[in-house]
Amino acid sequence: MNNKIIEAKNKLKEMREQVKEEMEHIPRGNPLQNMLRLYYQPLRMNSLGKKSQIDATKEDILLQSIDAVKEEHPEFTPQYNSKFFIMKK
Repeated sequence: MNNKIIEAKNKLKEMREQVKEEMEHIPRGNPLQNMLRLYYQPLRMNSLGKKSQIDATKEDILLQSIDAVKEEHPEFTPQYNSKFFIMKK
């Protein structure tokens, strides 16, 4: 197989593993909490990709995801591991 294809597959695998590990710090829960997880996963994969337009941290992506849920549900209180996701005050 072409080396570039192998490298791309390995990079994708690494990205998926990283995001999976990060997702362990955003627990499943009620429908809004699960919506947070649904926003986070693809946004984070995109932020790690080669064609990413921004240099976003996991915290940046979590904040984007929280904001997206709160747009429709302002009462939403997100649950996440605050020792893993170090948010700026």
